Amino acid sequence: MKFLVDAQLPRRFASWLNEAGHDALHTLDLPRKNLTTDQEVIARAKRDGRIVVSKDADFIQTFLVTGEPLLLLISTGNINNAELEKLLHANLSGIEAAFASNRFVEITGDALVVHE
Repeated sequence: MKFLVDAQLPRRFASWLNEAGHDALHTLDLPRKNLTTDQEVIARAKRDGRIVVSKDADFIQTFLVTGEPLLLLISTGNINNAELEKLLHANLSGIEAAFASNRFVEITGDALVVHE
């Protein structure tokens, strides 16, 4: 799977996805780095066939209106990077399965929610 990790998440999130065999970029890898706008993130994700990974609720609104982008929303509140990594790895197979037939998946502190 291909991912584009938004600025609110650590660059390591993209590294964790890459280590798991996926193709992940962070906004820091883009020309405008963390100044990349949400619209630019969506356009890049759509062009590359990437899933946007974000904590930003603005992406939910855009998704509800346009159906774009494919979205993995991280709704954990403030947790440290070790807890975030553990949560990602615990849910990665579920995330992969969910995106086989869905466009919006959310990770909370204790659940993987598939929005249909």
